[in-house]
Amino acid sequence: MTESSPDIRRVAFVSLGCPKNLVDSERMLGMLREDGLELVSDHAAADAVVINTCGFLEASRLESLEVIREALDRKKTGDLKRVVVAGCLVQRHRARLLDWAPEIDSMIGVFDRDRVVDAVRGAAPARDGLDAARSPRYWIAGNALQAAKDRGRDTTGLTVHGKDGKGIGYFEEDAGRVRLTPRHWAYLRISEGCNQRCAFCTIPSIRGKMRSKPRARILDEARALLAEGAFELNLIGQDTTSWGEDIGDEGGLPALLADLNAVADEFGGAWLRLMYAYPSTFGDDAIDALASLPNVVKYLDIPLQHASDAMLERMRRNVTRAETETLLEKLRERVPGIAIRTTFITGFPGETEADHEELVEFVRESRFEAMGVFQYSREEGTPAGTMDLDPALHVPDEVKAEREAELMLVQQENAFADAAFQAEQQAVLDVLIEGASGDPGIPVAPAVEVESGEVLHSGRAYHQAPQIDSLTAILSKSRHAPGELLRCVVVASDGYDLIARPEQELRDAAEGRIGLPVVR
Repeated sequence: MTESSPDIRRVAFVSLGCPKNLVDSERMLGMLREDGLELVSDHAAADAVVINTCGFLEASRLESLEVIREALDRKKTGDLKRVVVAGCLVQRHRARLLDWAPEIDSMIGVFDRDRVVDAVRGAAPARDGLDAARSPRYWIAGNALQAAKDRGRDTTGLTVHGKDGKGIGYFEEDAGRVRLTPRHWAYLRISEGCNQRCAFCTIPSIRGKMRSKPRARILDEARALLAEGAFELNLIGQDTTSWGEDIGDEGGLPALLADLNAVADEFGGAWLRLMYAYPSTFGDDAIDALASLPNVVKYLDIPLQHASDAMLERMRRNVTRAETETLLEKLRERVPGIAIRTTFITGFPGETEADHEELVEFVRESRFEAMGVFQYSREEGTPAGTMDLDPALHVPDEVKAEREAELMLVQQENAFADAAFQAEQQAVLDVLIEGASGDPGIPVAPAVEVESGEVLHSGRAYHQAPQIDSLTAILSKSRHAPGELLRCVVVASDGYDLIARPEQELRDAAEGRIGLPVVR
């Protein structure tokens, strides 16, 4: 246990941003608990607060700063003794953060999560020439290689340059987390950083080069999560498709999926969901893995960003529309029933009305099961940020908003029609129960009239990833537990969402053993 500051006993935590950041938060919470600090959800009862920030976009920077300033205001009134700021905003804007919020007590970069206990307890001096009397204590390694060296790791001959097979690997430890997700599903990070260098993206400057977590460590973490009761493991990383290339793992992602499939079999089966795939490197062997491995759900999150070749080239995506269409055709043909989620950027510098119309047409024809659209946000330090300074290339905010709305309307038409078709066909789906609708922390199920003696549940089928996709509402005569996998029949739809009943109850009703009201 670290030598304690007697004033710091209880710690509250705020986790902002993406699932990768959430895993960082869960690991830091685990280290704080291991050190004997009490974790509290009530910030009014906390002596210190840790804010794990997002700095990916301007909107996320503003959100993070708002949360930081709220905590600092509470510190001024004596309600808090210490404010610690961690994560992407620290890594990206270290010097500016001291100007924006100089009262911060400690800062931790993305490569230094293991310093969180020292940061909370105030146990170490400032570094790198900052005046300890006037500056926060901070731990902000410049990159993964520096962080590895700081921890005494032998880095001779190792690099962070990507596909040479000599990468430093993934030295951070994600095991021993305090999970912020429900018991029945979890995120499993397989890599960190990215080598793709898209023109709009700040990730390489924040999280660094691609670093694959070693296969053995991933499998150990998967076993631990499944042993704790998780049924669904969502595989995440900035670029999951390229897993293994930097550390010389010749089997790559397909072999890793096969090994994870075998681990899931050890626990009687599970859902393995692949997120954040990159289109230009998603090969036939990866498609075959999706098609053949029974525990890998037929779902792929694959951000495409645009369909116009002019925009794809300007974005530095290293893929063409024709190549994207070929990939989608292969996925649909070789993985029957696959659900494809994607995202697009609208209003990227230089996007013409013709580029936008091409994207609209592409979305209409591709019929994605789930889709998000982001309005382009100018980010300093990116090639696109420089492009956006050119008045001839800048797309006005009102045009971005109009284009986003048009794209989402097309997607809505497709998704609503697909949901209605599943109801018409009375599709049979295995649904993972989140819990009874209305219980604390349970996603709100679609509005369904519930008759006396029935329970409305919120759940998800294989094509519905947690927290980002649609839901399936389940009407049942019985209350089902979170994490239960229930075979259901879709009986109706509500926009994006499905409404279902347990298959066994419908059989019982058909044979006259029970009565079931009509879904309204």
